[in-house]
Amino acid sequence: MSAPWLIVIYVAGLLGTLSGWGIYAELRRRRFGPAHPEDRVFRCTKCGFVYTDDADVDRSRCSQCGKMNVPMEF
Repeated sequence: MSAPWLIVIYVAGLLGTLSGWGIYAELRRRRFGPAHPEDRVFRCTKCGFVYTDDADVDRSRCSQCGKMNVPMEF
């Protein structure tokens, strides 16, 4: 084998290894990373405060004035 082919094989091997490691790291990050919470957005009808709460609640109490509110529809 000539020197240029050895260099091409060496560089291609390094780039392939680096690409494989990057794909593996991205898949691992997606699998074990924190999930995006499914929160609902609420706006208080009394004071206008905008806040979020869990997706499993139908009504939420405003932390500023205490009024119960329904979620906003977008």
